[in-house]
Amino acid sequence: MRKRNKHIKLLINLCISLLVSTTLSAQKFSVTVKVDSSVIWIGDQTGFTLEVSQAIGQKVNFPLFSDTLIHGLEIVEPLKIDTVAGDNNSIRVLHKYIITAFIDTLYYIPSYPFVEGTDTVWSNSVSLKVVQPFQIDTASNSITDIKPVFQPKYDWSGLFKKILLTLLVLAVLAAAYYFIRKKIQKKPVILIHKEEPAIPPHEAALHALDKIKEEKLWMKGKYKEYHTQLTDVIREYIERRFLINSMEMTSSEILDNLPKNIYKEQKTAFSALHQLLQLADLVKFAKWVPSPEENISSLNNAYLFVEQTKEETPLTEEKQTEKPVDKKEGEE
Repeated sequence: MRKRNKHIKLLINLCISLLVSTTLSAQKFSVTVKVDSSVIWIGDQTGFTLEVSQAIGQKVNFPLFSDTLIHGLEIVEPLKIDTVAGDNNSIRVLHKYIITAFIDTLYYIPSYPFVEGTDTVWSNSVSLKVVQPFQIDTASNSITDIKPVFQPKYDWSGLFKKILLTLLVLAVLAAAYYFIRKKIQKKPVILIHKEEPAIPPHEAALHALDKIKEEKLWMKGKYKEYHTQLTDVIREYIERRFLINSMEMTSSEILDNLPKNIYKEQKTAFSALHQLLQLADLVKFAKWVPSPEENISSLNNAYLFVEQTKEETPLTEEKQTEKPVDKKEGEE
């Protein structure tokens, strides 16, 4: 009888362990898409949220939007990322947008893919009804003539006062200049400064990246400061190199506003920039703790993007006219 009870307990423990291991191995994430209001007036705003419930440590790739969700639904405020702790070692990652529309119609927002490794989960589809709050009666409105532009009387006294004030200021400045030059300094007051040539954007960026590499903040546990410095250097380089206001843009807006040749001809540089910005957003907004390999990969990708997109500087006249050294002369 005792042996039989032992066998039963052993079998139960084996089943429980198999069930737990199966649950852990098959652990997936869930996706929810929702709008705060299903019906809004034309021009009003509402929230649009992408929510992923996942285990801590999972890396789920969200869809990125630039100016619109779909045709007609415009994004008013840039992406805001929030992370909320859940139960059983899980978290909820939320991507929030503010949207609006100016056409009276029913908008259908389709499903979007969310990718984690080899797994893809599609979100639910939602709809938003935009209505006109009132009807415009164009028949009852009569057309009137345009009124002429109102011409106020010219203020001659005000002009006279401004001229006197300007002359007084100029006289004071001239007297001060004469006194300083003749009585105190006894030398020309106006100094001509030679403007030094501006450092090219890629040289400034590479110099800043070298400093970040030497500091090695990621080895000190300062992941947020490290990735913030990396993205700031790249954002400033993009702003100077491509004349894009990248310092005020989100990561997705920067990727969307890059020149088209970056997408087509420099795919390696574009992929490097995408990895750098995406990991930085996770570290700064989702409190992601990157691995040492990811930290080094972001730094290498920053170098790669600058090197592959830098503007080639023309050779100076001295270098162009310099006579190449003959191999025999070099040997001698």
